[in-house]
Amino acid sequence: MKTLPGIKRNLTKFSIALAIFVAFLLVLDPRATGITIHEWLALSVAAAVLVHLLLNWNWIVGLTRRFFKQTTWRARINYILNWLLFIDGVVIILTGLMISRVVMPTLGIQLGDGRFWKTLHSLSADWSIFILGLHVALHCGWIINVVKTFILQPVAGLRLRSTAVTVRAGEVKS
Repeated sequence: MKTLPGIKRNLTKFSIALAIFVAFLLVLDPRATGITIHEWLALSVAAAVLVHLLLNWNWIVGLTRRFFKQTTWRARINYILNWLLFIDGVVIILTGLMISRVVMPTLGIQLGDGRFWKTLHSLSADWSIFILGLHVALHCGWIINVVKTFILQPVAGLRLRSTAVTVRAGEVKS
């Protein structure tokens, strides 16, 4: 995979992570979106998570190699948390497909209505909220930095330029 320059790469990673987060919030309650949107959006989230993993692949490989060697506890916790989130996500997707009322029938596959799969799907979804909350908390420094760099500073720069133009225009009119 080609490496994006640092700034563009961070903006890309942030945009994808934000899209995943917002879509995840929408998917949490199928009653809010309806079952059709719930199922298709959940599959879209899964695809976006794969892109997210590919963008962070070098970090995953690097930390896997040095997990038991020289690395920080924070990195180890983050690594374990990411694996838990990944495993939980796989369980959510697989159980979601097992109880699907839209996606699987669209593909011509009819599955039984299993309480076990529904219960496991619901429990995994509940756990994902907790794990994702920890994931976001561990990355809050990076998130704040990216928001400052790509949102707050450009907006502040626009305001400053707008003020400078207004002042100059005012000076010209005087």
